[in-house]
Amino acid sequence: MKQFMRAFTIVLMVMLGAVFIMGPAKILADMTNDVGGGISMWIWIIFIYYILSTVLPIDKIIGKLYPVLGVALLFMAVGIAIMMFAQGLDIPEITFANLTNQHVNPEKYPLFPMLFVTVACGAISGFHASQSPMMARCMTNEKQGRSIFYGAMITEGVVALIWAAISMSFFGGVDGLNDLMTQEQGNAAYVVSVISNSLLGKIRGILALLGVVAAPITSGDTAFRSARLIVADFMKSKQGSIKNRLLISIPLFVAGFGLTLINFGIVWRYFAWTNQTLATVVLWTITAYLIKEHKFFWITLVPAAFMSAVATSYILVAPEGFSLPASIAYAAGVAVALALNILTLVKVYKVKENPEVEFAQ
Repeated sequence: MKQFMRAFTIVLMVMLGAVFIMGPAKILADMTNDVGGGISMWIWIIFIYYILSTVLPIDKIIGKLYPVLGVALLFMAVGIAIMMFAQGLDIPEITFANLTNQHVNPEKYPLFPMLFVTVACGAISGFHASQSPMMARCMTNEKQGRSIFYGAMITEGVVALIWAAISMSFFGGVDGLNDLMTQEQGNAAYVVSVISNSLLGKIRGILALLGVVAAPITSGDTAFRSARLIVADFMKSKQGSIKNRLLISIPLFVAGFGLTLINFGIVWRYFAWTNQTLATVVLWTITAYLIKEHKFFWITLVPAAFMSAVATSYILVAPEGFSLPASIAYAAGVAVALALNILTLVKVYKVKENPEVEFAQ
């Protein structure tokens, strides 16, 4: 099981690195009006950056670049939010009437579980869980964990809400945004570019775009770096020399580059499901640890059960999964969640009756 989860995590890291090459490349190509080699040129530039940030020590590139990208990210979020209110753009109200599936193809993409896989990174994310050990190595005190991990996830959630609001407001509501996204030029890069340049002007818009680019790029570089460290760990390969780092990194980057040649939407959806499945496994693992330590385990048991239903239902109902009817997918998801819940609570009872019993048994 341990080896399977390692392989599963590595696959997730490589897919994440691949999808976070294409997105930033499209935005940067649009910023430069496709000067030079267009999107292909930016793919190679980002790819080379990922290689350097994966192989070199973390303080050589990542440590120096992240503060700059962080400032750009915050400027983008604050600037867009201020201009949204300053120009009086109408933000769609959240009411019971519009809490419905407003996708252009609601039958093919049901609200549950699609919503909880598509927009979940700011709340529950397997990728972020895999980054925790690497970020922990950069901390000087455990007390910094609360501000670093909680702070980063809350900030990401706020940024996501700002872009969700402005995207609907700027293009005339959900219907207008849906119409745009179904057109040929409709994609996230186009939406970000138009909004940033229109609300903030050309110069400030460029800084805002860099803030948008910062999020995926700073995820992609650490994804490949984490994959290298995971492989090095189970291969017991010392990473002191550049040679050993390259021996592990090159196959990872070959696989990542190969994924960029596949349809972006397909790779993204498989990544999204893999990401949430890993998050579910991590939540159950934490639950087991809390039970073993006789601590309050409900804080992770509830989301673990919920995400079990989400991950199971998604792979059964999604077009890239088994495309089963929603009723079957929902029933299977609830059944899996209930079974895991019952099994866990039975184990809790046994641990309480006999504290010497290991939960893992």
